Amino acid sequence: MLIKSIFLYCALVIITTAILTVRFRNPVHSVLAVLVLFFHMAGLYLLLNAEFLAAVQVIVYAGAILVLYLFVVFLVNVKKEIKTDRFIASYKIAAICSFLVFVLLIAGSRSFLIGPSGKWTIEAVNRITHTKAIGSEIFSTYVLPFEIVALILLVAVIGGILLAKQDKQEDFSIHKKRFPQLKEDNSA
Repeated sequence: MLIKSIFLYCALVIITTAILTVRFRNPVHSVLAVLVLFFHMAGLYLLLNAEFLAAVQVIVYAGAILVLYLFVVFLVNVKKEIKTDRFIASYKIAAICSFLVFVLLIAGSRSFLIGPSGKWTIEAVNRITHTKAIGSEIFSTYVLPFEIVALILLVAVIGGILLAKQDKQEDFSIHKKRFPQLKEDNSA
């Protein structure tokens, strides 16, 4: 009974904070709602006896990914964004579309079938620990998808670096217009 009530609490908070994340007009408040969501997701992982995934959820998502979100929020002009109108002009159309997506999800969940059991039973996982079982599966069965994800992340990092890189000459010419007394440094 206690586990069921903890699950219902975490599920209710996750659903509520997900809705609040979309509904808040202030992006900082949305990021804080996502923080609460991440911690309650870690709580669900703990209920499933997946302590390693709960720790990864807190460290990677609640730590690193959320800090990345905050950097993006602070780089955007928040005051200007709060004053702008919503993306969808008609609230009724958005509500109808959301309701239709909800109905499709419910209809799809009724046809959901549980797949075949894997080779990892509860006894086998308890024998070698969760972390070793996850590592064994990632680096044996799922090594190709793991490498593909690593390659995609590498391309994303390189693309981010190229987008963030500014031409020094353009940057200097912009400042030279403002401050004519500046002299160009050709030592680099």
